[in-house]
This record gives sequence, C-alpha cells and structure tokens, in this order.
Amino acid sequence: MPHIPSRLVVAGTAAALAVGLITPTTAEAAAKPVTRAAGLEWVALGDSYTAGVIQATGDEFETPRDGCARTTGSYPEVIRRDLGPLVDLRNVSCSGATTGSVYATELSPLGRPLPPYGTDPDAPFPPVPPQIDAVSQSTDLITVGIGGNDLGFAQILEDCVTLGAGTGNTGTPCKDKYDTQLPGRLNQLRSGYDQMLTALHAKAPSAKVVTVGYPHLVPEDANRCRYGDPLQFATFTTGDLAWARAAILEPLNAVIQQDTAAHRDTFVDLYPASAGHSACDPDHWLDGLLTSILPLEYALVHPNAKGQAFAAARVETVILGD
Repeated sequence: MPHIPSRLVVAGTAAALAVGLITPTTAEAAAKPVTRAAGLEWVALGDSYTAGVIQATGDEFETPRDGCARTTGSYPEVIRRDLGPLVDLRNVSCSGATTGSVYATELSPLGRPLPPYGTDPDAPFPPVPPQIDAVSQSTDLITVGIGGNDLGFAQILEDCVTLGAGTGNTGTPCKDKYDTQLPGRLNQLRSGYDQMLTALHAKAPSAKVVTVGYPHLVPEDANRCRYGDPLQFATFTTGDLAWARAAILEPLNAVIQQDTAAHRDTFVDLYPASAGHSACDPDHWLDGLLTSILPLEYALVHPNAKGQAFAAARVETVILGD
C-alpha cells in the first residue's frame, strides 16, 4: 500500500467528517453544501499530451473556452476525479505549449481541431499567460509534461507524412531532411527544460516537482505500422518511423529524465510500460493521424482515453507515494 502524504490524510479525514455531519433526515440539511477541506495544492502544466485536446479524450470543460483544449479525459482531470478533495488542482496545460510557454512567454492557442487539418470555429483565441503564473509559494505539487513542441514534433510529423507520400514506402525522406538538425534542437530543449525547472523552483521553493515523459508512439518494430493507413501514421515511411522512434522520441525522454535528475526532481517514465500500445498496436493507447474516418475525428498522434488513464495511474502513484 502506498504511503499517503500527511496533508492528504488530514484532508481526507476532514472531508469524511464533513460528510458524516450531514443529517439526511431533513431537506434543509441535505441541501447544505459540504465544506471541502483544502487538499494538496497542485498545478498541472504541460502541452497537448497533458491537456488532452483530441475528441478521444472527451469534451472540453472550461467556459469560456481559451483554446487550450483541456478535456475531461486528460490525466490531470482523471486524477482530480480519483482523489477528490485530497487535491486542489489548477490545470493550466495547453495545446502547443513549449518549455518557454511554461516559464516565460505567452501562447496563442489554436483550439481544436488543430491546423492544418481544420480550424477551430472560435479561433483566434487571445494569448494565455505563461503557465508559471498559476504557481505560487503555497503550491505543494507541480506536474509538467512538456518538450515535444520544443523539438518541433508537430511540423516534423506533418512533413514526414507529406514527404513519404508517393514513395511507395521506400527510403527515409524525413530523416534525410531533419537528421542533422536534431542535435541542435535537443540541445535547445535541454537548455529550455533546465531554465523551466529553475524558474519553477524559484517560484515555489517548497513544491515537489514531477516531470512526465512521453509514451511509445511508434512500436519497436516499425514494420507493424501499415503504410498509408490514416488511423496509424498514414504515409510516414517505415524507415522514417524507425528513425523517429530512435532519434526523436527516445532522446526526448532522455533529455527530460536527465534534466529532472539534475534538479533532483521526480520523473514519471511512461515509455517502457507503454510498449505494445503504440498507435500501430491493436490495443493502442495513442491514436494515429485520425481516431476515426466516419465520423471524421482527428488525433494527430495523441494519447486516447486509455493512454490518458495509463498516465493518470502513473502520476497518481507518485502523488500518493510521496
């Protein structure tokens, strides 16, 4: 059984006592709201893999919409429901965010569906402030899932699909375009991640910081992906898929893990346990370019509800085990 932080124990006990004080014998007592004890002050930061975004992770829940496309099935919201009053969550994750969007710069969200596959009917959205603005000295827990957009993953994905079209699944046209650029991009990510963690610790010196990596998007054997299938990676060639796994996804996780260790923070590694659940596997925890063809639902290679539930379980274990 995991050790539950003392503050969570106190909050849970207080909430239980508050529920026990309700007298269900009168309408007046039943209508009285239960006072929720203050839970662990948690701020969830991150990009679309945290926010949820795609229809396969549920509906957006914020009114008015800000374009960040946080969904009911995203892992912070799953944990919010699981832990109830034990946590007091502020979820400011946002689609398209980079490390800079977390600690330094405004972001202009795109909403959903994401270009170039559609335009949100409510766009353009006003810029949202740096996510660190949601953090304060009283914050107990910060979770952050970020990094893919620093490498330009969305643009690389789009280009790989475009460059692979008409090749008959031969060659590595995307690798040929991007391979020499990746070391520089990974170095920029390393610097940005380090600056982000430094800023978060300065803003909330007593907070526990938990970083969240990325799951298996591509299977260990890229031949398991069907070339031309929009429910997987469409016209991304097999050679480019193998390259993307080894040259982008695994180094991305390695940089996050190394920077996290350098700051003595906690890294939640989603990669090993999500093997066998890539966008090309029968029991897939990520959807490919599309979630479905009829009706047409875009996914752009994001975790579906199963993938978000998996991430929620891993992060929740860290929260309860602290």
